[in-house]
Amino acid sequence: MGLKMDIYGIIGYPIKHSLSPAMHNAAFKKLGIDAEYRKFEVRPKDLKDFILNRKEVVGFNITVPHKVEAEKIIKDKGGSVHRQTDPRYIEFSGAINTVKRDGDIFIYTNTDVSGFMRSLKEDLKFEHKDKNVLLIGCGGAGRAVIAGLTTGDNSCNKLYIYDINNQTIDSAKRFYHGRSCLNKLQFISEEEIPEVIKNCTLLVNASPVGMKEGDGSPIDTGLLHKDLFVYDVVYNRETELIKNAKLLGLNCSGGLGMLLYQGVHAFEFWTGKKAPVEVMKQSLLKNFTFQQ
Repeated sequence: MGLKMDIYGIIGYPIKHSLSPAMHNAAFKKLGIDAEYRKFEVRPKDLKDFILNRKEVVGFNITVPHKVEAEKIIKDKGGSVHRQTDPRYIEFSGAINTVKRDGDIFIYTNTDVSGFMRSLKEDLKFEHKDKNVLLIGCGGAGRAVIAGLTTGDNSCNKLYIYDINNQTIDSAKRFYHGRSCLNKLQFISEEEIPEVIKNCTLLVNASPVGMKEGDGSPIDTGLLHKDLFVYDVVYNRETELIKNAKLLGLNCSGGLGMLLYQGVHAFEFWTGKKAPVEVMKQSLLKNFTFQQ
């Protein structure tokens, strides 16, 4: 009898729309790894029980709404940050999204951050060091962007942050108070955007605007200027923001690369093998149920 198949998965609530199983199972098949990646719908009240007791799941991704609470649970159990992860990726995002376990031993990381940074470099060809950036949206995705752009010697010069939701802004202000990246951050009002964006070379949309058909752009098209690079973390369609950027001839990218590379980094973290990036990308494209 052969060895037991390794089980990986993604936990969230809800979870049915996740494309991660297609991406990871295609990679396992390509490399001949006897493993399966599954969806686990876990209610918040059941999160601790799942993490501590579902020991057959040797690695898992974490999505909404569990990314912050999962870190607390795992840290309480003596879990540690993956040695190749800059701890500031987790400190400055306040979240984890990838965990490896061996019995009661947990190691974790945040590949949302590294996935965004790789996509920014490879898909948008943008170098962020010493640049001014305007970020729209500072929820979960926005905080991954903040962590990536403000960590290390190659950090941006200034990161201007706007969110239409006052509660989200207030939460972010409380979260970043006293953190070492705070000197890079400036929270701004909608009225300040036209002046601020003139001095920025990167615009990142990390808000949900653009996810639904019929959504407009999160920013007035007239504010997009010739020196601006545009990144939209929305990946399920070509957003109005990206369409407008293309019409103006600007360098721009949607969020497919962030989704792909966070998965690539998670796969390599779990398996120690080089991920078949193109196979994973094609599996994502094939499993979209909407127009790119």
